[in-house]
Amino acid sequence: MNNINVVLFNDFTLLDAIGPVEVFKCVKDSYRIQFYSQFGGRIKTDPDLDLLTQPFSEIKSHDVLLIPGGLGTRVMVKNENFINQLHELVYKSRFVLTVCTGSALLAKTGLLSNHKATSNKKAFDWVMEQDRTVIWIKKARWVVDGKYYTSAGVSAGIDMALGFLKDNSSYDLAKNVAKTLEYVWNEDRDQDFFG
Repeated sequence: MNNINVVLFNDFTLLDAIGPVEVFKCVKDSYRIQFYSQFGGRIKTDPDLDLLTQPFSEIKSHDVLLIPGGLGTRVMVKNENFINQLHELVYKSRFVLTVCTGSALLAKTGLLSNHKATSNKKAFDWVMEQDRTVIWIKKARWVVDGKYYTSAGVSAGIDMALGFLKDNSSYDLAKNVAKTLEYVWNEDRDQDFFG
């Protein structure tokens, strides 16, 4: 059983987190999903919903770290304590998946330096400013470089999560999950329709 540790913060985009979570829920015998935030407690999403989280200190297994994006990333990249804690979580994790501007938070830790990555096209210039040593690929739907999976905006996280299943389980499993979700999977990670 692999743990999916989902990092939340105020004003994250709901689909960035819940889209990939729904993919992993379809293979619940393989993945256990938990929601975490810096201090735990209720986290407000964008749009206005609350999710209950545990504090980072409760993370015991560092299998897969999922970092969504959203308006809150603009605040969190300036939060030195948060970025330092995220750095530790990223360093310990076997895989790190980011959706949308979640890659800005990953870039800010410095651990994405000299790796290929992508992000939301509308926020791409801002994301690149977080670390110019990252090899940013604008046209990609999602990018894989070592343990890092980064995706373009919002729904691209679902494509990336299916790609992760394909890479770490099987293509047939990923296709079956997409079919279960009645989702048309963009299997070509190098091409983003919105790029």
